[in-house]
Amino acid sequence: MIQAINLTEMVQFDKERVAQIVARLGQRNADDVIARTMEELAVQLAKVHRDVDRGLTGEVQTAAAKIAEFSAHIGMPSLSVAAQNVANATQTNCSSALAATTARLDRVGEASLLQVWDL
Repeated sequence: MIQAINLTEMVQFDKERVAQIVARLGQRNADDVIARTMEELAVQLAKVHRDVDRGLTGEVQTAAAKIAEFSAHIGMPSLSVAAQNVANATQTNCSSALAATTARLDRVGEASLLQVWDL
């Protein structure tokens, strides 16, 4: 018998970090910054996936590092950690580790982006 495993990720969103951005930039500018960052995160998440498939680990590492930085900046610590794990996995030369961390990054990325858009 084959058992399907339903993988879901609980993600964290740092509302205090967002409040700091709003306090510093004002609501309208903060919204613009967060929206642009979200768009860039989506681009970089797609790039990680594409470059893993192509075996371009250096490119994967660069994109994952960008995701880690950008997501930390706007208060998405779960996504930042998942991206850093992918960047670290590129240095192990272990395709299983890279596949597993990339799959988790996809799940956390999707859940994180949906959570922010819902706000």
